[in-house]
Amino acid sequence: MPKSRIRKKADYTPPAAKQATVIKLNSRAWVAPVMLAMFLIGLAWIVVFYVTDGSLPIDALDNWNIVVGFGFIAAGFAVSTQWK
Repeated sequence: MPKSRIRKKADYTPPAAKQATVIKLNSRAWVAPVMLAMFLIGLAWIVVFYVTDGSLPIDALDNWNIVVGFGFIAAGFAVSTQWK
């Protein structure tokens, strides 16, 4: 009976090393977290103002605290225009 051929195993080659990911400066990954943070800060500012009867966050601003809260929310909308 003839002998079967012996298969030669390929030498072990380790997988290629992964290159470090490069963060692009023109990447828009920062937009969503900043936008949501601005929305939440503005909402929290207004809620804290109403819950504390106007004594917090800044007592000297009085009712202008509402404008500051809406300013944060408006800044969130302004940041959202950068989202692609």
